[in-house]
Amino acid sequence: MKTKLSRRSILRASGISIALPFLEAMQHASGAQVQDAPKRMLLICNTLGLHPPSLFPKQTGDAYQATEYLKILESHRRDLTLFSGLSHPDQNGKQPHDTEMTWLTAAKNPGLAGFKNSISVDQLAASKVGAATRFPSIGLSTHTKKSQSYNVNGVMIPAEDKPSVLFAKLFLKGSESEVARERQKLSDGQSVLDAVANQTRSLSGKISADDQHRLDSYFEAIREAERELVLAEQWLDRPKPVVRDEQPDDVSDQADLIGRTQALFSMIPLILRSDSSRVISLVIQDHLVVPKIAGVSAEHHNLSHHGQDPEKIRQLKRIESGLLASFGELLSELSSQDELGLRLLDSTTVLFGSNLGNANAHDPRNLPILLAGGGMKHGKHVAYDAQRNTPLCNLFLSLLQRMGVEQDQFASSTGVLTI
Repeated sequence: MKTKLSRRSILRASGISIALPFLEAMQHASGAQVQDAPKRMLLICNTLGLHPPSLFPKQTGDAYQATEYLKILESHRRDLTLFSGLSHPDQNGKQPHDTEMTWLTAAKNPGLAGFKNSISVDQLAASKVGAATRFPSIGLSTHTKKSQSYNVNGVMIPAEDKPSVLFAKLFLKGSESEVARERQKLSDGQSVLDAVANQTRSLSGKISADDQHRLDSYFEAIREAERELVLAEQWLDRPKPVVRDEQPDDVSDQADLIGRTQALFSMIPLILRSDSSRVISLVIQDHLVVPKIAGVSAEHHNLSHHGQDPEKIRQLKRIESGLLASFGELLSELSSQDELGLRLLDSTTVLFGSNLGNANAHDPRNLPILLAGGGMKHGKHVAYDAQRNTPLCNLFLSLLQRMGVEQDQFASSTGVLTI
């Protein structure tokens, strides 16, 4: 007879607490069915937009011809829906990039006199479903603690920009000295799994072969994350690279835009599989340096204001192609990991987009919005009126309802989108 495990079963040791992924043994213990796998929400924003001609196809529906950017994600075509003609109304702000702080809130006229932000869609979801997990929500950022998450009082909730700190929050639990000791063990090549070895061995033979496979896969993902964190820390002692422009002090950290994005992406499956949180937001920001990407010699922000210069557009597309390729790798990772017979992607609604539809002109209309997973039927380009945009909050409201949040309106929504 196989062991029955609580949904909240964790492995504990001094300074360490590791949640287990959803296993068959937990299903039997709780009476849950496969279709009851928890619903998750992942919201990703690239604040400098995506070059529209390289993204949006001329055709709509499921017979669209893949554009330059969509070809990067072609292997995920049946898991993706591209929306055009969506935006938030009244987004004229004090500064051109103030729409970054209203992408998840839709608050009007950001930054102008009297402006007060409102609750973001991720925080509304977290307020309703967050009690089921250790962290009601997790906010991530590729640069600084600036996030797009705002509480009910319109106050920004700082993001985490260091995977090592996030890893510690997820798995290293104890006193300050205990956590420091476990971090040192990581640097010495010891896995946090070593500390709970006896408990992991005791599970073998007591759970099904499928559960054992899931555990092995999950633990390997933890070890891989540990290896990446150790390698990332080693960069601190390496000489800084030479770039054409004047070298900022932190170029060795901030210039690797793709690497920093991928490091955060690699943590997402761990967060979801351990059920540490079901609501995640991630913001890809301007790092104010020349990205370490072959063929790129100018800052990301500068290139986003290309003025139709072919050379700037060429470099901009290299950056955006790298980000989309990283997004595709994340989708592959979520697609390859199963949860009681379902892909993790099937229970996770993933939104990738931007607060700018045309970054060259700071235009917040016709936003690039890619929706993946969530058990929905995809494979389409859904186009709304490019002149009279449909509120993006209609999509947000649909996502909230799919999360089980009983809500009939969110911010500027006028209804829900049928997905």
